[in-house]
Amino acid sequence: MSEYKSEVKTIYAPQERVYERLADLSNLSVIQQNLDNPQLRDRLLSQAGDKISPSQVDMIIEQLRNLRFDPDSVSGNTMLGEITLRIIEREPPKTIKFQLEGAPIQANMWIQLLSNSDTQCAMRLTMHADLNFFIRQMVGSKLQQGVDGLATMLASLPY
Repeated sequence: MSEYKSEVKTIYAPQERVYERLADLSNLSVIQQNLDNPQLRDRLLSQAGDKISPSQVDMIIEQLRNLRFDPDSVSGNTMLGEITLRIIEREPPKTIKFQLEGAPIQANMWIQLLSNSDTQCAMRLTMHADLNFFIRQMVGSKLQQGVDGLATMLASLPY
């Protein structure tokens, strides 16, 4: 198993509120509300620097537009078919564990929350993926970028 960890992100909201928001994935549909805002596209491009092209940002926005949310899962069509990220365990208010379904690899991810004070908490994403050596060499850096990008996006949501 290969492990990918995000940097620890600070969220300026109480741990319990962040947990409640993230433990019900239908709350994440807020991501789709601003996809047509040109400022969002510009912000994504500036945050990514030279790591991503404008056409790749457009592709990511289109993929986000097609996601489906319910309380326990997020699903979407990809080049590899229908892929679902499903919550498999909740440990209030500190951990949410996920499993990837429909993908050609086995992967688990979890969100860890730790209270810093009454008004903020720390968050880290960790992903374990069952990758052979060759696949790990080809996609390992992309998975790390994905985990980091998802952590940044989750930390920037309104709580």
